[in-house]
Amino acid sequence: MGIAKKTSEEPKLEKSLGLFEMTMYGVGIILGAGIYALLGEGAGIAGNAVWISFIIAATVSAFTGLSYCELNSMMPREAAEYNYTKRAFNKKVAFLVGWVLIIAMTVAASAVSLGFAGYFQKIFAAAPLVPVALAVIAVFSAINFWGIKESSNFNIIATLIEAGGLIFIILLGFAFYDATVDFAFSPAGFSGIMSGAVLMFFAFIGFQDIANMSEEVKNAKNVVPKAMLLSLGISTVLYILVAIAAVGIVGWEALASSNAPLTLIVDSALGSGAAFFMSIIALFSTGNTILICLIVASRMVYGIAKDESLPSMFSKIHKRTRTPHISVIAVMLAAIGFVLIGDLTLVANMTTTSIFVSFVFVNLSMIILRYREPREKRSFKVPLNVGKLPVIAVLGLVTSIVMLLYTDVVVLIAEALLLFGGLVLYNVYKRTNVDVKLKVEVDVE
Repeated sequence: MGIAKKTSEEPKLEKSLGLFEMTMYGVGIILGAGIYALLGEGAGIAGNAVWISFIIAATVSAFTGLSYCELNSMMPREAAEYNYTKRAFNKKVAFLVGWVLIIAMTVAASAVSLGFAGYFQKIFAAAPLVPVALAVIAVFSAINFWGIKESSNFNIIATLIEAGGLIFIILLGFAFYDATVDFAFSPAGFSGIMSGAVLMFFAFIGFQDIANMSEEVKNAKNVVPKAMLLSLGISTVLYILVAIAAVGIVGWEALASSNAPLTLIVDSALGSGAAFFMSIIALFSTGNTILICLIVASRMVYGIAKDESLPSMFSKIHKRTRTPHISVIAVMLAAIGFVLIGDLTLVANMTTTSIFVSFVFVNLSMIILRYREPREKRSFKVPLNVGKLPVIAVLGLVTSIVMLLYTDVVVLIAEALLLFGGLVLYNVYKRTNVDVKLKVEVDVE
């Protein structure tokens, strides 16, 4: 008796995203996590030359970004880092990389939801923090379930609003800047600019997430690499211009002492009353980040389950919405759980550490596959090579390791425990899955 084929009957993810939509996803998550929070701290380190720190950080980001571009042109699939690492190493290493990134994206959604709730309280003072955070996770999970087109439409609107807020800051800079400002001044000299670049690197994290939506992109092999580079380029230009405008209006000392540097800039140029305006923009910015984190985490769960490294139920696609609904629900529940923990400081710091760990393996995968599969078709190939050795991937590997060296020891220990937990989960699941298959085969016989 033959076995019926499932692939022709089961729904698949909807391929409805093009270059514009994917570029908006990239710009949205980069801007949402970056300049609103880090500009003041960066100015305190690099002074008026903080815009140079942004250029250096963007260059460092591009090293790993180019590795993603080439690997995605070979393997345009959901759970991108999992698939890259699996091909270069093995399934177990791939699962561990995918595992830490799923946790990282889920925790990021939880942490940013509390930030969203904080801005919401500035508008509606009586709003309770945790219930608002839980509600916003539920709302954006519903959008995630509703469909990728609907998610993309919200992302485009939110990205245009948050980018519009930054463009408004830039225009204020042209109108109100102090002509006597030395834009090259750094209180600690070049070392201050470099230290600022290390911090500003965090403002670019997120560009890689669009690779995890590849199965919902039309012509993903060509579109995703272009979208990744465009989103990095657009975000870099906005960051540089905003940094120049900021120090031109209020100077680095005022920025460094402010908890809300962009609000300070608007207040300085136009007078008080900007808090409401900036809070509205911040709601769209943080909300957009939450949505994209939830989408990416659910697609990673789906992709890993599709490869049988997680229970197959997580690879199910809803017939009407054509989204991985069970993975969407699982990620939502996990994000809610992290919010209820209360103090997310440690796990939030683990988010960036997990991303740097994945960057190490992505660049290693790029180097290994250049030697192992030199003839494999690549619609995008990273330039600057010495023989088969991709120099830019080596630079991406080195800079990612350097970033890990700047990580707090407690966070590194927590990351090691997270990896160990993932290893235990993988071994238990694989052993249980094998036992179930053997039992089924014995029963059939």
